[in-house]
Amino acid sequence: MPELPEVETTLRGIKPHLLGQKIKQIQLRNPSLRWPVPQSIIKHLKNKTILDLTRRAKYILFKTEKHTFILHLGMTGSVRILTEKTEPRKHDHIDFEFDNGTILRITDPRRFGALLYTENDKVNDHFLLNKLGPEPLSKNLTAAYLLQRANKRKVAIKTFLMNNHIVVGVGNIYATESLFASGLHPNRPVNTVTLKQFEKLVDEVQSILKAAIKKGGTTLKDFSKSDGKPGYFKQYLRVYGRPGLPCLICKTELQKLKIGQRNTVYCPTCQT
Repeated sequence: MPELPEVETTLRGIKPHLLGQKIKQIQLRNPSLRWPVPQSIIKHLKNKTILDLTRRAKYILFKTEKHTFILHLGMTGSVRILTEKTEPRKHDHIDFEFDNGTILRITDPRRFGALLYTENDKVNDHFLLNKLGPEPLSKNLTAAYLLQRANKRKVAIKTFLMNNHIVVGVGNIYATESLFASGLHPNRPVNTVTLKQFEKLVDEVQSILKAAIKKGGTTLKDFSKSDGKPGYFKQYLRVYGRPGLPCLICKTELQKLKIGQRNTVYCPTCQT
């Protein structure tokens, strides 16, 4: 599943092509995504201009005069910018055609993504957005906030960190990496984590996400040519995907366990 840096890279890749452009046509070839794409989206968004594109958690928000449409890429979704009409492939479910000839094509093989819309003044009340925690790169994510939310909770720190009601956008890859960088065992009960340790964790989450976004920026040129999938931060991952290999710090063999149905890799020496 695309994680926050990949979604941010997607947003930065498509924004220059779409901002200020008017939607000429919307083609719904297959509206059966995770939630059915409402047919009324055509009536409300056709001939409307894209006034802004932003991100909330892993959702990309396209704002027009009266409505905002909400795009989620799901497990396997991607978007591409086309500068001329091309024959759609099997999983190319939706096209937004703009009056300058640009086409935004939404592809989703497993159809776990979403394309919904709402009125601009009701965006924060939308069921996909109304219970989300703070953005990890915002000033609202602080050690004091995490300590307060962790009070009396006994869940694993990794489960806590990946809970979108606590903080958004820290998925499996970046939670694994951030906990390693912070020296915290992923299965450690969150109510045993100190304020100082949360300060370290916040620093590492933000540092790792920023680095991943910066690295993702090198793929921006590909959004009008390739499959629209920005590469993960793979060459910089220190524990994720490396079970059985030596820790890059202490050389101890990295271990794997399952937390909340997610595979987790950690160093039994460096993380306590």
